[in-house]
Parts: sequence; C-alpha cells; structure tokens
Amino acid sequence: MRTAETRSATRRRAVHPTAASIPSPTAPPEAAAATTPRPAAVDPDRWPDVAAPARSSAARTAVTAALLRRALRRLPLDVRFADGAPAGLGGPVLEIHDPKAFHARVGRHGLIGFGESYMAGEWDAPDLVAALTVLAGNAADLIPAPLQRLRALWAPRQPGAQRNTPDGARDNISRHYDLSNDLFALFLDDTLSYSSAIFRGLPAAWDLMVPAQHRKIDRLLDLAGVGEGTRVLEIGTGWGELAIRAAARGAHVTSLTLSREQRELALARIAEAGLTDRVTVELCDYREARGTYDAVVSVEMIEAVGAEFWPEYFRTLDERLVPGGRAALQAITMPHDRMLASQGTFTWIQKYIFPGGLLPSVEAVAETVRTHTRLDITHRRPFGAHYAETLRLWRERFTARADEVDALGFDETFRRMWTFYLAYSEAGFRSGYLDVQQYLFTKEDTDR
Repeated sequence: MRTAETRSATRRRAVHPTAASIPSPTAPPEAAAATTPRPAAVDPDRWPDVAAPARSSAARTAVTAALLRRALRRLPLDVRFADGAPAGLGGPVLEIHDPKAFHARVGRHGLIGFGESYMAGEWDAPDLVAALTVLAGNAADLIPAPLQRLRALWAPRQPGAQRNTPDGARDNISRHYDLSNDLFALFLDDTLSYSSAIFRGLPAAWDLMVPAQHRKIDRLLDLAGVGEGTRVLEIGTGWGELAIRAAARGAHVTSLTLSREQRELALARIAEAGLTDRVTVELCDYREARGTYDAVVSVEMIEAVGAEFWPEYFRTLDERLVPGGRAALQAITMPHDRMLASQGTFTWIQKYIFPGGLLPSVEAVAETVRTHTRLDITHRRPFGAHYAETLRLWRERFTARADEVDALGFDETFRRMWTFYLAYSEAGFRSGYLDVQQYLFTKEDTDR
C-alpha cells in the first residue's frame, strides 16, 4: 500500500484520543446514496495505483466484461452499467459508473482491481454490505473452474517484502496499527477493542458495545483460568483493555506488541487504571518472548502471522506455557478450500489494509497444533454473526464521523478504502464465508 504520505502526516498530528459515543445514522442506505456526490479526483502521489487507469488490452477488457456478465446474470443482484443493459436476477443494486475502467481494472488486477475501482469511484452500491454479501456468498463460483485451476498464472503473488520475518512483521504491523490512535478512536468504543465483541442478543446496538467487548475478554480470561496471581503472557497488546482486565483480577501480565503507537496509549491507559505494577508492555515480536507463564492469551493476532510462521507461532505458545498451562485464542477463520486457493496470492486486503496477513482455516489450526506442539484443542466456539454486528457498528460510526476523519488528514480515497474494508469484512461474516472462533489449548501437566 502506498499511503506513506497520509500516514506520516497523520502521525505528526496524533494525540491521545477519547472515544466519545455518538448515535448511528438513521437514514436508509438508498437515501444516503442519493445525496452523496461522486468522489473527488484521486491524489496520484498518495494513491498512484488508484489514480492511474489500468493498462489492459482491449481484448482482455472485453473478455473480462463477458466473463463478469456471465457470472453476474446468475446472482441475486441488480447490476446497472452506465453504457448498457443491466445484469443479475435482481436484488441489491451495484452501479457501474465507468464500465470500461471497471472492466480494465478487474481484467488486469482481479480482486485488487475490483477494490481499487471502488476507491476510484468507478462503481458504487446504495447498500454496499448487501451487494458484497452476495458476492462473498458466491466467491467460489464467480471465476470459471478452468480459470481457477490456472490461478497461479493470473493471480499476483504476495511480495517477498511482506513476509512476516521479525523485521517484516514490524513493518507490516506498523503500516496498519500506527496509522493514528485518533483514527481508531473515532470508530471504536471506549475500550478501544479492535476485535469481535460478543453480544447478549442480535441485532446489536452501539450502547451495548462496551459490555459486549468486556464479555468477549472475560470469556477468554475464564478459558485461560486467569485469576489472582496468574502469570499471563499476552501476544498482541492492542490498546491494553485485556491486560487491564486481567490485572484487575490480580494477574501479572506481560504484553507484547510491535506497534509503538499502541504501546504508548496502552501504557497511558494502564497507568490511568492504577495497574502499572501488574502490567508490563514490551515492544517485541512473539518470537522474542522469554520465560514461562500459567496462561497465554492472544486476540486476533494469528491473522497477522502468515502461514509460513504458523508452526513457530504455536510452538511459542507451547514453549511459553508451564506444564498444565492454558492458552486462549480468538481467531478469524475462512473455509479450508478457499484458504488453500488464495494462499500465496496477493489480495486487496494485503495491499491496502493488512500487509502480510492471511486467515487460517479451522483445519489448518488443528493440523498445525497437532503436528508442531504438545498442545491439545479442548474448546472451540464460533460466533461469526457477532463479528458481522461488530463491524456494522464500526462502519456506521466511521461513516457518521467522516468529517473528523478528514480533519485528521485522511483524504476521500482513504475514507472510501476504509469503508470498503469494513463493509467487505462485514459481508464475509454475513455470508458465512468468514467466521471467528475462541479456542482453548491446554498443555499436559507432566509433573503429575
């Protein structure tokens, strides 16, 4: 992702945020779309690959257009092309404002081009989540089987620079989590939790987010058996909420992060809670952790590890746990066949949101743990519908505070990118393409 100018300008302005609550917008998506102007021109210095038209031959563009129409006509969508007849069986509206540019981008760059075309304003949807949910639910069938078998020939490969080596992981994490603490505070709740909440019931409401995030954290701490005197290793600090709640139980917490911005604010929040004597936040990679602990807790961290390093990640859990210890994880998962198909290819999410990221499957987690550790999986609980609602609430809040995002120095292309990211993720959970799990891994007590 080439937004270094945006990031550096924003980091210079960053201050410690407060996450004030605001009501979600109440206008229906159609009403909002009707009054939304077309995006401003894309800044070519910040967004060179979005500003520049895709270089695709006329033949390739024509073939792409034909393949897309063939795929779309079988889907419950209402796809409206500015230069021709609509496609689809009817359903959520997808408006293609610039079909030539849209087909050229998709033909040249696949799903990366699809996302970049949205960032450029070449297509839109009055209800973006609904349209993307249809596409996510049919992801396996959108590309003809013969082309899927040739995926290695046409899909871009993940850049070597995004490998999650110790140095690469630091850069990858910084490119997302060091954007600006202020930015995240604009759409997260007061706990600054950037992972799925667990609500008492669905659909959810914004004023229930804080207790729902605490419920998620408390269930993980309960799984790990965290209480008075427990020695806890947390891999992935976030902004410190889990460490604070663990320490409030009487635990002693060592928390690891690669984000300088997150560490700075987490330390401030821990000090404000009066728990500095119980929590240490270290700026280091999980592979650099030392010592042994009664419990290890990690929330949506494995997604940033990369398949190449999954064995090392789970071995770290094993090696850091004392005999009889417990590790509680929260992990986003995807279907095993789709993970295998996409593994190693370069995606829009990797380019613009989470460099080096890859979601594991339930099967991949089980196989890695079985092959590379002495741990046993003794609990697994999925709750994907709760993540869909968490993302909806974040997206609505981000949209409602667009002026404040702009004031931080993030331009309209960034805001479209972030909206697409949140909607794209929400659609994945609503369609069932994505899920989220809470795991408990236990280590046999060899002393007994």
